[in-house]
Amino acid sequence: MSMPEVPLIASPAPFEAPRHVAIIMDGNGRWAAARGLPRSEGHRRGVEALRRTVRAAGELGVGILTIFSFSSENWSRPPAEVRDLMGLLRRFIRNDLAELHGNNVRVRVIGERDGLAPDILRLLEEAEELTRHNDGLMLVVAFNYGARQEIARAARLLAREVRAGRLDPEGVTADLLARFLDTPDLPDPDLIIRTSGEQRLSNFLLWQAAYSELVFVPIHWPDFDRAVLEQALAEYHRRERRFGGLAARAGS
Repeated sequence: MSMPEVPLIASPAPFEAPRHVAIIMDGNGRWAAARGLPRSEGHRRGVEALRRTVRAAGELGVGILTIFSFSSENWSRPPAEVRDLMGLLRRFIRNDLAELHGNNVRVRVIGERDGLAPDILRLLEEAEELTRHNDGLMLVVAFNYGARQEIARAARLLAREVRAGRLDPEGVTADLLARFLDTPDLPDPDLIIRTSGEQRLSNFLLWQAAYSELVFVPIHWPDFDRAVLEQALAEYHRRERRFGGLAARAGS
């Protein structure tokens, strides 16, 4: 069953932001195609939308913002587009890292790092190391990330523990497996937003999204701004979260 999109309405009244918001930034290519522009321009404008969103999330009191920046499946895109995306990543870190650090943002990267180009790996590690002690907004960048791959890695680690005799197979629980994921120390997302009107998770945080609220907005990612973020947060606050029970759980 499809879920309704959130209409673009007037900005809501102020409210307390959820602790953890995740975003699937979708629609750069379609945004560009609708304007007769190359896909690379859509990706460039998507980086501008990311800057706006990081700033707005911090101002609205979001504690953790997770973005799906590059999936493990994105390597199958045309080589020229992959090169453009890697170039944008390099420029974003080189140009924006100092500002993020100055604004007390902590950068965290999740996803598979084996096989990444050495310069990309160094940039990701530099972003994490420079901002490690910041205690403002945490920006979690899902790069070369796929949720099924993440769960498989966790299962392999658990299997090694069993093989080494450090873990009884009967002791494997959902909570224990979660400790081997990429986000063992982070709360699950309260809210996942996807742009462009598509209504699926596309291999993003499948384990962590078990009880997340999902909000789909019809605009493409390059047009995302603070007003749209506020509308999505307002929709989140209209939901009653039961976490599988009968009564809503207080707080988030």
